[in-house]
Amino acid sequence: MMYLSNKKTIMFISGAFISHSCWKKWIVFFEDEGYKTVAPPWLCKNELAVDLRQTHPKSKIASIRLFDVLEYYTEIIDKLPEKPILIGHSYGGLLTQLLMQKELGSHGICLNSIPPGNLMHFNFPFYKAVWNLSDHFSSSNKTYLMPFKAWQHYFANQISFEEQKEAYESLLIPESKSIMRDIFSRSAKIDFKKKHNPLLFVSGSKDALVPASLNYLNFKKYKNLHSITCYKEFQDFNHLSITDENWQAIADFIANWLKKIS
Repeated sequence: MMYLSNKKTIMFISGAFISHSCWKKWIVFFEDEGYKTVAPPWLCKNELAVDLRQTHPKSKIASIRLFDVLEYYTEIIDKLPEKPILIGHSYGGLLTQLLMQKELGSHGICLNSIPPGNLMHFNFPFYKAVWNLSDHFSSSNKTYLMPFKAWQHYFANQISFEEQKEAYESLLIPESKSIMRDIFSRSAKIDFKKKHNPLLFVSGSKDALVPASLNYLNFKKYKNLHSITCYKEFQDFNHLSITDENWQAIADFIANWLKKIS
C-alpha cells in the first residue's frame, strides 16, 4: 500500500442511467493507493437503483438538466480543500471535460466519454443511440427507463446474460430525457484551444455506445500546445468497463498515469 504524504482527493462522477454505486471497487482501490475519495450521486439520485426505479416515470429526476448537474458539482468542488482529480464515466466523462474547462480539476480522466456537442463527427450510430436513449417522441416531464435490450446492446455487450442482468438490476436508474438532449446544447460545448490541466481519455475497443474512434477524435480535438492530453484504448472492453471483471487494469493504468504526471 502506498500513502501519499499529502493526500489528494479524487472525485468520481457517474454517468447517465447509472447509480453512483458503480464506483464501490474504485473507491477501495484508490483509497488503498493513498487518495481521499468522494463519489457524490447526481441530483435526486441518492438512493439504491432498485428504489429509484420505483419512482419511474414520475421521478424528480425528469427535471434535471446538464446546467443543473454542472452547477451541483461545481458547488461540491468549491467546498473541497483543493481542486480534486476528476474521474468521470460516460456522461460523467463529458461533465469532467466541462469541469476541467472551468478550471475546477487538477487532473481529468474521461472514461468512455460522451463527446461534447460541438465535436463535429459522422458517427451516425452514436447520434441514433442518443436519439433512442432520450425518447424524443414522449414528454420530457417523465423519466426514461432504458429497456433491458438497449442496456444489453449499448452498455453491456461482451458479457454473459447473467452478468448483464445483474448489472441492470443493481445499477440502472431512470433518467432525464432532457439531460440526453442537452448533449447538443450550448452547455455542452468545449473550447478545445483553451489551456487546461492534464487530461486522459480512456476508451474500450468494444464500446457500442461511444466507440473508441469517437473517444480518440475527442482527444485529438484538443489543440493547446501548453497542455497535456493523453489517450489510451483498452482492448475488448465495453461501455460499462468500470464494472467489468477486469476493471482493475484500467484503474492501475490511471494510478500509474497520475504518478507520472503529478
